[in-house]
Amino acid sequence: MKKIIITVFAASSLLLYSTPSFALLNFSVGVPLSHTFTGKWSGGTAIESEGVSGYFIQIGVPMLPGLGMDSYETKLKCTGCDEEAKMSTAMYNLYYLLPIPIVNLTIGVGTGKTEYSYGGVAIDDGAATQWYTSFGIPIIPLFDLHLSYRSISSKLVSTSAEYDLGGNIMGLGIGFNF
Repeated sequence: MKKIIITVFAASSLLLYSTPSFALLNFSVGVPLSHTFTGKWSGGTAIESEGVSGYFIQIGVPMLPGLGMDSYETKLKCTGCDEEAKMSTAMYNLYYLLPIPIVNLTIGVGTGKTEYSYGGVAIDDGAATQWYTSFGIPIIPLFDLHLSYRSISSKLVSTSAEYDLGGNIMGLGIGFNF
């Protein structure tokens, strides 16, 4: 009986110690894996990504909203273009890490700016907003591996047209709860 009590106590301590409910501080970093667009160019062709790079960072304490920052750059497919087309996005986020044992579930919202550049020269920029969620699974005590989904709304208004550069981003990251 004594052995069973010790085993149950050790297992539950390990399980609860690795969840955000009992952490004093949580810190997370991640990278975008894919970026898809919902909008079209003015000619009706779909906006497509050739790859995305950047980072997601967040830091917070339990039971209070945390702060985060996203910064990433997406190369755009541009058939017949002489120069490289890119979209840079910077977001500032508020998020909440839900106190659920075993899994780390994060929900958040953000606001920022999107900038379109062609040939290294910034052409247009506009406001951007997002909501996101992240699902993490503890891999060892204090650390979790998480997959995130971001839904972005962004419009660029130029002198000739309005472009909808909204879309979705999938990311992968690692979190540290201590």
